[in-house]
Amino acid sequence: MKILDEARDILPQISKDRRYLHQHPELAFNEFETAKFVASRLEALGFSVTTGIGQTGVIGLSQAEAGKPVIMLRFDMDALPVIEDNEVPYKSLTEGRMHACGHDAHTASGLAIADLIMRHRGEFPATIKLVFQPAEEIGAGAVAMIEDGVLENPKPDYVLGMHVWNEKPLGWLGLTAGPVMAGCDELSIRIDGKGGHGGVPNLVKDPIVAAANVIMSLQSIVSRNLSPFDSAVLSIGSIHAGTVSNIIPPTVEMLGTLRSYSTEGRDIMLQRAKEIVENVSAGMGCKGTLQNRGTMPPTLNNPEVTKVAVAASRALGLDLTVDENYRTAGSEDMSYYLNKIPGMFMFIGSANDEEGKNFPHHHPRFDIDERCLPIGIALVLETAQRLIEKGS
Repeated sequence: MKILDEARDILPQISKDRRYLHQHPELAFNEFETAKFVASRLEALGFSVTTGIGQTGVIGLSQAEAGKPVIMLRFDMDALPVIEDNEVPYKSLTEGRMHACGHDAHTASGLAIADLIMRHRGEFPATIKLVFQPAEEIGAGAVAMIEDGVLENPKPDYVLGMHVWNEKPLGWLGLTAGPVMAGCDELSIRIDGKGGHGGVPNLVKDPIVAAANVIMSLQSIVSRNLSPFDSAVLSIGSIHAGTVSNIIPPTVEMLGTLRSYSTEGRDIMLQRAKEIVENVSAGMGCKGTLQNRGTMPPTLNNPEVTKVAVAASRALGLDLTVDENYRTAGSEDMSYYLNKIPGMFMFIGSANDEEGKNFPHHHPRFDIDERCLPIGIALVLETAQRLIEKGS
């Protein structure tokens, strides 16, 4: 089986599926029609299909004999609340919703992978578990599917995922061992003081001044508490307090994000952030509290699986740029699977400057060069084949 050649041969169908999905975007946990579309296609191909996993997720299972490896392939389905600004025939038909991150391409790729596996079932002597996941954009879909048993009956030996990547051009692959995407913690900070007239600050406990000192102190955490070789960032993105110029308010509320690549670094940053918020506020007569409103672990690629994927990329016979050191501070709930099952998350360059398909993810004019899709499909299948051989 010449995987890449066959993937290229069916590009018209892949493109048709991707563009249909692009026209019909659905938001997190509302992927009802997308799930029906996926389930129908998988059933027609001969997969045993289970729906409603993690609310709107779909599993397609092709069982092999006992003792064979179990390979899980994951594809996300949800869109974003973005008004599309592209003038293309496949523009979103739903105002205010758009596939601005490429999940339409991932779902279409998953269906193509399902097709190619069934055409050549004998060349994949393993149980194949295709997972079409909801709600990646809000970081909740993987957890919901795991809670509903996606990693059981049968338990995967390996898990693979892919993402089209508009930061990089067609022909580029990001195949990095270890941390490849950052973990994310969403921080909520509240500082309570004593409000009063701006002309008599000696009679108040000013939470705004306390907040200013807290913000500046938080910026010291990365530079003074982490190793210079442990990348991380902490940013405050929202601050709200007061209504008019001459009244000092009683409360300041802030929101921030913490991005890190290691559990150890994350723990240090969270502890220091809590200490700074509480103690700097207390030193200015106020009360500071910090809450972690949501956590996503870093995406960690298994080194041995990554070696297999790199070898698979060389076997495709293309002049590809394989980047084994790429990282991004973005986050992905693929991380929850990779925390439990060895595997990897692959990045597939999808930008084309000449065609104007180079806008970043989540942009209203996001679009991809669809010629990247056979590359991603072939890479996933070639890697899966090699993992099957390794597992057997």
